[in-house]
Amino acid sequence: MQFNSLDIIEPILKSLQEEGYTTPTPIQAQAIPIILQGNDLLGCAQTGTGKTAAFAIPILQLLSAARVNEKKRKIRSLILTPTRELAIQIGESFKAYGRHTGLTNTVIFGGVNQNPQISALRNGVDIVIATPGRLLDLMNQGFLNLRDVEIFVLDEADRMLDMGFIHDIKKVLTVLPKKKQSLFFSATLPPEIVKLAGTILHNPSEVSVTPISSTVDIIQQYIYFVDKGNKNSLLVEILKDQNIKNALVFTRTKHGADKVVKFLLHHHIRAEAIHGNKAQNARQRALTNFKNQSTRVLVATDIAARGIDVDELEYVINFDISNIAETYVHRIGRTGRAGAKGTAYSFCDAEEKEYLRDVEKLIGKKIPVIESHPFPLMDHHPVKAPKQHGRGNSGHPGPKPPAKSAPKQWSSRSGKTR
Repeated sequence: MQFNSLDIIEPILKSLQEEGYTTPTPIQAQAIPIILQGNDLLGCAQTGTGKTAAFAIPILQLLSAARVNEKKRKIRSLILTPTRELAIQIGESFKAYGRHTGLTNTVIFGGVNQNPQISALRNGVDIVIATPGRLLDLMNQGFLNLRDVEIFVLDEADRMLDMGFIHDIKKVLTVLPKKKQSLFFSATLPPEIVKLAGTILHNPSEVSVTPISSTVDIIQQYIYFVDKGNKNSLLVEILKDQNIKNALVFTRTKHGADKVVKFLLHHHIRAEAIHGNKAQNARQRALTNFKNQSTRVLVATDIAARGIDVDELEYVINFDISNIAETYVHRIGRTGRAGAKGTAYSFCDAEEKEYLRDVEKLIGKKIPVIESHPFPLMDHHPVKAPKQHGRGNSGHPGPKPPAKSAPKQWSSRSGKTR
């Protein structure tokens, strides 16, 4: 199947050709016709499946077909998304696919001066991509209203709930028109997500592609068993391979990310960190440097990395294994995108073995172990792994590990956050 078989209008097809896109991904092939028919949609799709284009393309087409001849444009579509980085990525996609349609969009998020965003809204825009906090802030100040929204998208719904945005989402829903087309996307569909979808969608069609429990088959996955104190040295050892042009490294905490960057810089490896304590302009600069490969290694916490979309990113390294098994799938999904090859390395110390077991249970297979390396795991009997509090791997430091006492077997279950 080709894009030109999906009844997409010529201006958008032209943009897709300019972007080098010819064949839609499964989520795009299934979702685009449904959205073009004006139906509500419940989409279950993990990262890396082409989800953004699956809703951006038909939204651009529907808005183009019903252009409103008014001097000042009104907000006709709202895309609500959890993080700044993801909002920026979606905005770039709308700009790329819609460059020949004459439609305009703007991105609204916190952590930066609001004046440029206010200026864009005053000039009038067709499409707004926003994070919940700044959107509500500007609404409360009277700088925007949503009464003309025709198409509403809630993207990354599971992450929205993880980050505590449920009340903000409900506030936004109260000011949206009752008559609208609604699109709901989530990588997972636990009961609370299904319940939320039921309050937003009307007789929705459902599309499910690459469920969270199945990682992208093309990604090669490997485990290194290594003592916690040797992870930095192992990372440097791996990066001696000059075939690794760039790598996205995940740590559990913001402090951990900064420590890894400091160690890499000391060993003359160009690296930057991206996490919630960084200013927005610093985060965007780090991401830009990583995309153009002036920075070789980007070290990130999970929420900060949500929405990172880097072409031809071949390597993801889990410096710390997540205590949330589903997060592992999201992380490695940063590579192997759109059919490209990808490799995921994970460093596992003794305390993380139970997290590894959870991951392997979720994906339904054993991950191959690389045993021949200079820093093999020596301490097989650590103290009990500390329970991770908060919303999973949000980048917030957990409690300090307990003081070492008599070693315990790692096989005993410890407090696992779900």
